[in-house]
Amino acid sequence: MSRRHQRSLRTLIFRHEIAILLLVAVTGAIGASSAYFWQQNSAQSVRINAMFFFTEQIRGEMYAQIQEMIRARVLEETDAFEAYSEHSRSISERFNELRRRSRSREEDLAIQELNLAYREIQGDMNNLFNDPYIANRLARIQILEPQFAQRMVGKFEQRYQEFKTVLSEQHSELDTTLQAWTRFAPFIIPIPLLIAIIIVIYTRQVMRNDFIKPIARVIRGAHEIRQGELKHKIDESGVEEVSNLATVINNMANELSEKRDALIENERQAALGSLVPVVAHNIRNPLASIRATAQLLEHAENQDEIVESKNEIIQTIDRLGRWVSALVSYLHPLKPNLTEETPVNLLNAALGLLRNKLSEKNINIIKQGWDNNHKLTVDPDLMEQALFSLLANAIDASPKGGDITISLTNPEDYIEIRIIDSGPGLPFKPKPGDLEPGPSTKRFGTGLGIPIAFKICQKHGWNLTFNTELKQGTEAIVAAPIHNLVKIN
Repeated sequence: MSRRHQRSLRTLIFRHEIAILLLVAVTGAIGASSAYFWQQNSAQSVRINAMFFFTEQIRGEMYAQIQEMIRARVLEETDAFEAYSEHSRSISERFNELRRRSRSREEDLAIQELNLAYREIQGDMNNLFNDPYIANRLARIQILEPQFAQRMVGKFEQRYQEFKTVLSEQHSELDTTLQAWTRFAPFIIPIPLLIAIIIVIYTRQVMRNDFIKPIARVIRGAHEIRQGELKHKIDESGVEEVSNLATVINNMANELSEKRDALIENERQAALGSLVPVVAHNIRNPLASIRATAQLLEHAENQDEIVESKNEIIQTIDRLGRWVSALVSYLHPLKPNLTEETPVNLLNAALGLLRNKLSEKNINIIKQGWDNNHKLTVDPDLMEQALFSLLANAIDASPKGGDITISLTNPEDYIEIRIIDSGPGLPFKPKPGDLEPGPSTKRFGTGLGIPIAFKICQKHGWNLTFNTELKQGTEAIVAAPIHNLVKIN
């Protein structure tokens, strides 16, 4: 994705919020429309049913009014006159209710026609009440005939059926609309769910491609860079913020790589600066000795002198070879193969290699704290080499018949290996990284035993120090941090 078309995380979140608002709006619109539809249809259904009810009441009360009229004129019941008037008022109220509930011109016309038909009947009934000659017996018998009532209400019944037809048609339309809504409802109701699923899938896909995957690549790339792979390039894709973060980390890695290269070069130059005098010193002196011995060969008077000079040259060359081998060993990168081992086993292995030297000088080894039951996380071969160098120095420094004390102590945070010889003590205090801590007094020594021991301990994360302020001898202290210890069951 080019930077021109990159979207920011803010834009993605904004789009997600818009999508959620759209979902809410659609869901609300569908819900509101559904509620409005059902409310309107329910109200319409109630209205039509009410109009049916009032129409039936008008018709029933009209027939009851006719009966009261018959009772009043034929049977001459006085209370029938009052009931007749009450029915008139009730029917008028029912017609008013119908008019109030009317919602169309067709309904208004039908109600009006029905009301006119009733008014005609009411006019006929009023005439019967007002005609004094109707009271004869023949007229009374005529009123009681069914054909008379049928002729009186025939027009009303026709208008009544027409009004019911209008209401029935509206009710049928309402039923048709409800059926249509019921038929389409299963397709309309799932729309919000479908939109929600689409939004979730879209948002998940966009966030996964533009944010989650890119930020995961940035995390992996940052881990690679933290491990020292400064040349590793993080893909600068994704949203603008992640892309900018990847760019910043890449630029930082480039700067760190350049500074590291410059630092390595400076360290190399500094190392060469300190190494060249040491190499020159340790090579120039043997070469001078070889040159002097070779010059003596010209003045040798007998074969014994020639052999002695030859042996001296060979020993000097061998010593120079050993020093070069030790130097190469010191400069060679160390890669510890860590395992678990007890300090007692490490010391026993180193002492086993020095058994002959101990016997030659009749050195007495004093062991203290050798019941220590901890294991160290260590490369046994490398650490045996470091301990060998320290013990060899102690043996060479100690006089014949002298003592070397090897103690194991367990302070709060360390396991300490202490080696104390009975020699005159070192005239200097060794320091890490110094290739020539002091002159070697050993005939076959290289002077690199202590630097190699320093390097091995540093590679393990251990600490090597020397105590040169004792009244007699020198103490070498190897301290292993407690976090590198494993308790033996």
